Amino acid sequence: MAASNATTATQIVQRFHHTGRAGSSSSAATSLPAVGSGEAASAAAGGAAGGLAGGATGGAEGGAAGGGTTGSAAGAVGTVAVADASAAHREEITRLGYADMVTDDVALAVSEADLVVFAVPVLAMGPAALEAASGLKPGAIVTDVGSVKGSVAEALLAAAPDHALVIPGHPIAGTERSGPDAGFAELFEKRWVILTPQDRTDAPYVEALQKLSAFWTALGANVDYMDAAHHDLVLAVTSHLPHLIAYNIVG
Repeated sequence: MAASNATTATQIVQRFHHTGRAGSSSSAATSLPAVGSGEAASAAAGGAAGGLAGGATGGAEGGAAGGGTTGSAAGAVGTVAVADASAAHREEITRLGYADMVTDDVALAVSEADLVVFAVPVLAMGPAALEAASGLKPGAIVTDVGSVKGSVAEALLAAAPDHALVIPGHPIAGTERSGPDAGFAELFEKRWVILTPQDRTDAPYVEALQKLSAFWTALGANVDYMDAAHHDLVLAVTSHLPHLIAYNIVG
């Protein structure tokens, strides 16, 4: 079921943090301001995480080079902290002015964050989340941008403290390029973001899901919800279908 009226959430981001780990990729930790009052939040995806963070704060370079935030989404975030294991990426992010703080300390980067978005390779999700765990505040929303959801959900739930709200996600967007300067302002516009929430109906979790949906909607994305196992089946079939067709044509 598609997420409608997601932008009516009243309190989405107060701080935005962005963290990176595992080689050249980045993971993101963030917090959200108020979507619905003309403000919006931004997130990070893949190696373009630093650029997305820049777009979130409204920087011209950030929006164009790595943003994914345009229109009302730009400038909605109060602060951005980027953590990345790559010294070269940290230097580039600092040079581009994408963040208020750039560090290799994941726990420091996520501290006080309302929303944490991990944008590391799938097998690095668990280790990255473990590094962040001690810095996660009660009620922090934890999500990711990995293309596999079952194993990632298990890894995030195992690593995150009980007071964090884990909602795995998969923005179906991106190019073959990676790194802080690989993004572009329209990265998520009219693209689908699949969220695979837990089977929970408690008020804090439902509100967190609304906030995360509004977050992605603010970036121009369409949001839908799926069971993690169904997501992995659908994506496995669709990702291999073009190869199967090409093989049959050539064969």
